[in-house]
Amino acid sequence: MFNSSALTKIQSIVLVAVIVVASIGGGATYLLLTGQDQSSDTIKIGILADLDATLGGSAWQSAVLAAEQINVEGGILGRQIEVIGEDNDIETSLDVNTISSALTRLLTYHNVDFVLGQVDGQAAFVSQDIVADHEKILIAITGTSNELSQRVIDDYAKYKYYFRILFNATSVFLGMTDSLLLLRENTGFNKVGYLAEDSVINAGITEGLDSVLPDVHDFDLIYRGTFPPGTVDFSSYFAAAEEADVDVLIPLIWGIGSGISFAKEWYNRESPVLIYGGVLPGASTPESWDWTEGKCDNVITPAFPVVIGYPLTSKTLSMRDDYINRWGETPTAFAGFVYDAISFILPTAINRAGTIETDAVIEALEETSVETSGARNFVFTSSHDPLVGENLNDPEADYTLVMLSQWQNGQQVPVYPKKIMEEAEATYTFPDWAGPWDE
Repeated sequence: MFNSSALTKIQSIVLVAVIVVASIGGGATYLLLTGQDQSSDTIKIGILADLDATLGGSAWQSAVLAAEQINVEGGILGRQIEVIGEDNDIETSLDVNTISSALTRLLTYHNVDFVLGQVDGQAAFVSQDIVADHEKILIAITGTSNELSQRVIDDYAKYKYYFRILFNATSVFLGMTDSLLLLRENTGFNKVGYLAEDSVINAGITEGLDSVLPDVHDFDLIYRGTFPPGTVDFSSYFAAAEEADVDVLIPLIWGIGSGISFAKEWYNRESPVLIYGGVLPGASTPESWDWTEGKCDNVITPAFPVVIGYPLTSKTLSMRDDYINRWGETPTAFAGFVYDAISFILPTAINRAGTIETDAVIEALEETSVETSGARNFVFTSSHDPLVGENLNDPEADYTLVMLSQWQNGQQVPVYPKKIMEEAEATYTFPDWAGPWDE
């Protein structure tokens, strides 16, 4: 066990909600009003995200959807949900001052009860300090650094307000290496390389791969490539990997444009390497099939159930369908994180606590055990990260799983973990050009 559009295109609200857009303190603010008087009788949930960008916009849209659904059912503890968004511009600038100012506005001007935050890099640490000062709960939907959860362990009294709904770096890395072991078990592929965008986060990942793959798992790590952000011509990198005779190439690419170009170039040159795991935006969502003109076929990427449409839980497909019906686009992983937090994780904790008083909800969150759209049994660890891996005591209630899927004829098919691959009755497929899969 390992411990959709931009908001400039917001559609009109139906059901019980109306969107009001205002400019407050220089930041864009979005409020979902339930149609009832807004007062202390509502439960206010702040959404800290890049509201005008694809991922942050999807987080806001899922918050709207979740609030609408909860309010129609009578709210939580009989109180309606009000969601308020502050734009932190994180997907374009990562400016700590902008992010901290937006968070502070949510906590002071809007006086929210809880925050769901798109916080990363140094801003994640600053955000931890801000919510500690204000004694308000922050559930992070980005930021994988292990240091964030270590602070919760080392100084619980100060940082107990911080929870994280996505994987930490350790879980991501263990999932990456364990999936390679499964691939080797099934194919015999042992000659591995990686191509990493030059970034701080990738430096940590590649350092781990450099050590663990050859020294712990006896892989032949025979190609290590790096490239500057914004690269769209990968011909020299493919040539180098092919010259090294790589079987499996792990992309660590963060830019959507770079990811699309990478996948198309791999296909066009009929490169004899398997593109596997890592990070590859532009080739890992349903839209990627059209973006790459189908040239992402046979590419294996990280996967999230609501994104690829795999019925991992009884909540997965209903969330996905509701989101598509509401917004006309496929939910992102961020949308799934926010929806699960508002629809399942927070309501369960608040109802158990019988109050929205912060310390009581923290205690209840620490006892979370609930089915979500992304986990059969979502549980927080003592460091306030999601518990990751199979549930050995109850195979039907696995914890949050690191998943991979492979593009196969326009469909994303789960190929990791092994249990899910077997559930889906899936097998690997390979390109129709020559490669190590022919040996």
